[in-house]
Amino acid sequence: MSIKDKQLARLQSRPKDFTYTELSSLLKSLGYVEDHKGRSSGSRVAFVNTANASIIRLDKPHPGKELKSYQIAYIIDKLKEGGEI
Repeated sequence: MSIKDKQLARLQSRPKDFTYTELSSLLKSLGYVEDHKGRSSGSRVAFVNTANASIIRLDKPHPGKELKSYQIAYIIDKLKEGGEI
């Protein structure tokens, strides 16, 4: 089982301690590129996959590093829409 497969399985289990760093690594391995909309984007970030025209938009978690449960559900839905899961 590859690292990408392990990260996908972990994401799908909806853990309470899934971090933004783990998400960024996973999405990059799936072909997404992190995009910030200029200097004033703040914590808002988009992950763009040009191969399947999929965009995942979310706020970076703060002050902690763990994603919220609604963010994980949203990401799983978007990955299913894009055919990555």
